[in-house]
Amino acid sequence: MSMKWLTGNSSKSGRRLRQILLVSLCGAMMMTAGCSLLPKEDAEEVLPTITPPKISQKPEYEVTKGTIETKVTASGRLMSQQEETMFFTADGKRIKNVLVKNGDKVTQGQVLVVLDMEDMQKDLRKKKLAFRKDEINMKETLRQKDQMDPVEFEQASIVFEESRQAITDLENEIAKGTLVAPFSGTIVSLNAEKGALVKAYDPIAIVADTSRLAVAASVTKDDLKQIAVGMEVNVDINTVGKTLKGKVKQLPQAKDDSGNGGSGGGQKPEKLEDFLLVQLDNLPKGLTRGTPLSIAVITLRRDNVVIIPQSALRSIGSRTYVQVVDENGKREVDVEVGQQSTTDVEIVKGLTPGQKVVGR
Repeated sequence: MSMKWLTGNSSKSGRRLRQILLVSLCGAMMMTAGCSLLPKEDAEEVLPTITPPKISQKPEYEVTKGTIETKVTASGRLMSQQEETMFFTADGKRIKNVLVKNGDKVTQGQVLVVLDMEDMQKDLRKKKLAFRKDEINMKETLRQKDQMDPVEFEQASIVFEESRQAITDLENEIAKGTLVAPFSGTIVSLNAEKGALVKAYDPIAIVADTSRLAVAASVTKDDLKQIAVGMEVNVDINTVGKTLKGKVKQLPQAKDDSGNGGSGGGQKPEKLEDFLLVQLDNLPKGLTRGTPLSIAVITLRRDNVVIIPQSALRSIGSRTYVQVVDENGKREVDVEVGQQSTTDVEIVKGLTPGQKVVGR
């Protein structure tokens, strides 16, 4: 009887244990299923590494020894050493004929442009006919000279000479209506058209000897004060791939600022004397008149001096200084300045070659 009881209790305990295990298993399965139904979490965003900006570092320059030059620069062009601007002094006349064109070769005395002077030529013919009568009257006056009052005879002589001079003056004015080549050369500029009105002293043509060229540049009055004949010049011609060496040959003539360059308000003809001329050591072949160029006149040069860039020089009030950098860091050093160019500064006192200075 005691055996049954033990067996009965054992079977009940086993069923209870199986129930507990079954409940636990179901709970685990439900938890797993529940997790699979939840939405997936987004992957964590990877943020880029932010690098703080570097503070800009100012440039450093080494103090050196070298050459410093002060220059005056100007622009110009190649011009002929012998050229002349042709113009009429008559005003309001029309061009009757143009006998040349731009680029033509001409010889000395060759007719270039002719004005219509028909009205003056008619007047000249009338004056010559009237003068023939005056000559007849003058011959009769000479025959009667001894019987005439000296004053009366003198007055007659003056009238006769005035008539003759009027004819000569008119002939000269008519002759001015014809432009002729002053020397053998080339027509390098022509501003004339048949039938056009001319203004006194306006350029009509330029005759030049293109086989003889000169370096000519326009210089301001202030710059001209620093330049003297014989100074070294660097010349850059547009069609030449290198800098040419030369010297100042001639300074421009002083210009008349009074505004009296020519009657009639015409343009003042351009002359070679109006420019600074440079004598080149060697003028390349194949150059043409009118080619643009630039020059740099060396007005002052110092060799073997201590120099730094302009950007390294600092000033406050009357104080001039630089920032020197070495193994101990930066420090300010007062300096004494000498010659200066557009890029460099001569340091007379305060620095030695090999040191480093900080730019602005």
